[in-house]
Amino acid sequence: MAWLNDELSPKSGKPKNTFGGWGATLVDSLDTLWIMGLKDEFEEAVAAAASIDFSPDSTSDGIINMFETTIRYLGGLLSAYDLTECKDRRLLDKAVEVGDMIYASFDTKNRMPVTRWSPYKAMKGISQYPAERGIIAEVASSSMELTRLSQLTGDMRWFDAIQRITNVLDEQQNKTYLPGLWPVGCSPLSSEFAGDSTFTLGSMADSAYEYLPKMYALLGGTDAAFQYARLYSHAMNTAMEYLFFRPLVPDNADILVSGQTRAQRPSSASLETEGQHLTCYLGGTLALGGRLLSNKTHVEVGRKLTDGCIWTYRNTPTGLMPELFRMQACSSPSSCELDNQQWESDHGQRHPGFTHITDGNYRLRPEAIESIFYLYRITGDPKLQDVAWEMFQAVEKHTRTDLAHAVLKDVMDPDLGTEDSMESFWFGETLKYFYLIFSDPSLISLDEFVFNTEAHPFRIPRP
Repeated sequence: MAWLNDELSPKSGKPKNTFGGWGATLVDSLDTLWIMGLKDEFEEAVAAAASIDFSPDSTSDGIINMFETTIRYLGGLLSAYDLTECKDRRLLDKAVEVGDMIYASFDTKNRMPVTRWSPYKAMKGISQYPAERGIIAEVASSSMELTRLSQLTGDMRWFDAIQRITNVLDEQQNKTYLPGLWPVGCSPLSSEFAGDSTFTLGSMADSAYEYLPKMYALLGGTDAAFQYARLYSHAMNTAMEYLFFRPLVPDNADILVSGQTRAQRPSSASLETEGQHLTCYLGGTLALGGRLLSNKTHVEVGRKLTDGCIWTYRNTPTGLMPELFRMQACSSPSSCELDNQQWESDHGQRHPGFTHITDGNYRLRPEAIESIFYLYRITGDPKLQDVAWEMFQAVEKHTRTDLAHAVLKDVMDPDLGTEDSMESFWFGETLKYFYLIFSDPSLISLDEFVFNTEAHPFRIPRP
């Protein structure tokens, strides 16, 4: 129905092109097929991927989102190449093709990337410029993919391109209004990453932080690896002080949620207690970073953040987590008893624990099961498998269509039904993590592989 289109509409069966028209779901699903042992389907999909024309004049879009192109297409091709024993050269050749396109977006005066890149202008030789206003996640989240491409090809130009960005982040990490964290807003045009006042580890910032410990793993003991370890440790220590909060919930659960802070200086930091499904990746990131750097505190905080996401899933009528929601922070970590009468006085009949559901969608996102997977692999706690199965049953119950799975409109009211939407990360990430948590830990071992933000595992080089 949607073969070689970007997405399948799960209710109507219609194809949809959202990321260049290059078959995003197919490329995002290559490694999932291989991991699940669907080798015949994998070979068919590889043959189709090898036929994709990634040249600038092939896209159905006038403007290319380079972040999405990097994590989905380049990440998917590199992972499929890394996983297979035969090392199918067609996959690496296609990865180089995509990598060359991405590299062209760095062809600017200050070598900062054009995050919304025009193939037409590139073909016509028209200069393109980095954005005057950008977001940190899009500028600083291509490090893993370009590094792995350099490792596999021996061509260091891709690594050099992203290392320039890392060096700028390093130079400015202590110059921001919350030293240790970079704000959401940045100016690639002027290489400015310290001037904005909004700080979050969620939407528009997430993968910039996620990639810090993962780059440490991917670079495996080199001098460059320790730069990423230092950036990660400083960022997370600041986040623990200014972004994470314990919410007031009926069962007095010892959980954490990551919010958002606005600050013109550390002493003026103002916490906004809005949680996001997207920030659920943090539990896994901290657990992985703590494991890599022998930091037990990070593993423990990662578990509390993951437990916060589990609590949020379990405490809606559907057993699914909303996209955006607000909670009330405890007055202090040790004073967290919910007074039901006071709650009703302050918040009416809203579900205890949530002061407001900003966006009730469940978009088939992977971040919660991702962190549950990491915590299970790192701690071995079998209760996490029970949680994963409970979550999967809720997803299946409320999102299944005749063809596939669809976005649930409101986790608080399942009678509102579903939307005709299913992004490629459902196959590339969510189903993969659900599968891996019930698989033998030797399958995609965390000692041998590191996942990009689209759940594409890259093999960690060994001397």
